[in-house]
Amino acid sequence: MQSNRLTQQIQFIIEIDRLKQVLRQTLLIDGSRQENSAEHSWHLAVMAMTLAEYAPIEVDIFHAIKMLLIHDLVEIDAGDTFCYDVQANYSKAEKELQAASRLFGILPTDIGTELRSLWDEFEAQETPTAKFAASLDRIQPLLHNQRTKGGTWRIHGIRRDQVMKRVAPVETGAPELWPFVLQLIDDCVTVGYLEETPY
Repeated sequence: MQSNRLTQQIQFIIEIDRLKQVLRQTLLIDGSRQENSAEHSWHLAVMAMTLAEYAPIEVDIFHAIKMLLIHDLVEIDAGDTFCYDVQANYSKAEKELQAASRLFGILPTDIGTELRSLWDEFEAQETPTAKFAASLDRIQPLLHNQRTKGGTWRIHGIRRDQVMKRVAPVETGAPELWPFVLQLIDDCVTVGYLEETPY
């Protein structure tokens, strides 16, 4: 007979499978379909391991990986909000807070509290580790859009200024990667994958 604790843990594990059904705007690099949020989280966790040498000295990479693996779980309830959809982003925070309370509340209190604190830390983006994790979350879609010849940017008519605003946290969260980000954006504008900001 299962303990109540194990029952809660298994219920949570089953519940988070739903993240695989949440589609993001970002296309897979081969352009075949949209990625789902579970794939996105996995990709970011591997990015953290791969790019660890570029993290500021204060960053705890293992802690960042844990944050990245759970940061989008709230999308099970709240859905993925397109980062460039200004209207939808007005209600994003409230929806995600409600989702966090429900999802992490499924777990035994000690585990639920730990995962909720990881999520809260990522959202606040105040610690060096959270800032680095958030930087990777900004860089990954850049790579996808560059590799799909503009992908989501072209579908939605996104301009350079919008992308620059979106990736701005990388400058302080992962300063060693900032020159790469700027060069990638410049290259995408040059070849026509990203619209230049009108003046």
